[in-house]
Amino acid sequence: MRFAVMDAARVAARGPFHPLMKIAYINADPGIPVFGTRGCSVHVQEVLLAMLKRGDEVHLFTTRIGDEAPSDVAALQIHPLPRLRPLDPAASEQAALDMNKVLHHALATEADQGAFDLIYERYSLWSCAGMQFACERGVRAVLEVNAPLIEEESSNRTLLNRGAAEEVAMRAFRCATVIIAVSRQLAHIIEQHPSARGKVHVVPNAVNPERFAGTVPSLPQPGAFVIGFLGSLKSWNGLTTLVDGFTMVVQQSTTARLLIVGDGPEREGLDREIAGRGLLGRVHLTGAVSPELVPGLLASMDVAVAPYPQLANLYLSPLKLYEYMAAGLPIVSSRIGQMEEVIEDGVTGLLVPPGDAGALARTLCALEKDAGVRARLGQAARDAVREHTWDDIVAYVISLTGAGVPAHVPQLPDSLLLP
Repeated sequence: MRFAVMDAARVAARGPFHPLMKIAYINADPGIPVFGTRGCSVHVQEVLLAMLKRGDEVHLFTTRIGDEAPSDVAALQIHPLPRLRPLDPAASEQAALDMNKVLHHALATEADQGAFDLIYERYSLWSCAGMQFACERGVRAVLEVNAPLIEEESSNRTLLNRGAAEEVAMRAFRCATVIIAVSRQLAHIIEQHPSARGKVHVVPNAVNPERFAGTVPSLPQPGAFVIGFLGSLKSWNGLTTLVDGFTMVVQQSTTARLLIVGDGPEREGLDREIAGRGLLGRVHLTGAVSPELVPGLLASMDVAVAPYPQLANLYLSPLKLYEYMAAGLPIVSSRIGQMEEVIEDGVTGLLVPPGDAGALARTLCALEKDAGVRARLGQAARDAVREHTWDDIVAYVISLTGAGVPAHVPQLPDSLLLP
């Protein structure tokens, strides 16, 4: 498995001492409930938990808390920001911009009780107050970028004031000490911004292997060959390819079943497609599930899929991939984007052409017939991801800022800093 960040991450994580830090974690995106069920929510939760496990004092500033916080983040100090009300697009954009003043004031108020050592912000379309506050106070700042939000908003939704969104991004990039991108593809997009150049590091998603240790199936299906998918029900997750491929599989297999874990805008259409193909008795959709239920559902699968279609620039770092691996599942994934970097074909999983339902079906049918190959791939995947943890990632990111770095941390032989 080829995680470029791992060597330095392990060294940093295992250094002799992490000084206690006061950290402000900012999530100003109203679309991301911190304690929610989607992958973005899990990402936020895991980073917060890793910071708390280090012994840091962590303050969460967020516009959307979501469900009740789990007990393992009980030490987290939460500062709710006003929830943005649904308005017309122009008013919504302005209200989100105005939230910068509220966030800046909240940070300043808490800093009066004791200065922050680090500002960590998940980049959102209209927020730059966290990074600007860090500049003003001379505090190290990390900006985590998970998507090219301006391009996404322009293409998939409504973006009226693109100039203001670009100004927000420029200010955030300029003030950040370090910018982390979840994939190389995304890093190259960010590097097109002059204010970001020389700051961008590639830091993929990770997993907490302890969540998947010794898990028993929550939906056992004795005698069935269960093909599983975990993720949001959106077109870019390859749902059409998944249904097409599974339709071919059931033509050859009487025991194949499909377990789809997740929810999203494509759910209604997916239900109709499954019913129209006469697959209702062979497919189970769970809908949205809480993160603590995911390990048991993954343990109910015999093989897991990530059937991405052919996309011009797939910049994702799929959380599902790392969770599949931690669960010890053999994986069949599209050969595209970060999947090619994470999965070693034939060793930790099998890669097929993106959008090729026939290749997906043939690979799944072959795996159904060979339990030995499934076991070998699953064990290799679990071994490869075992130490690619959120603890390692957070320690590595903090080390990039120069905070709390053990003296013996070497320079990366293959630097993640893009040219």
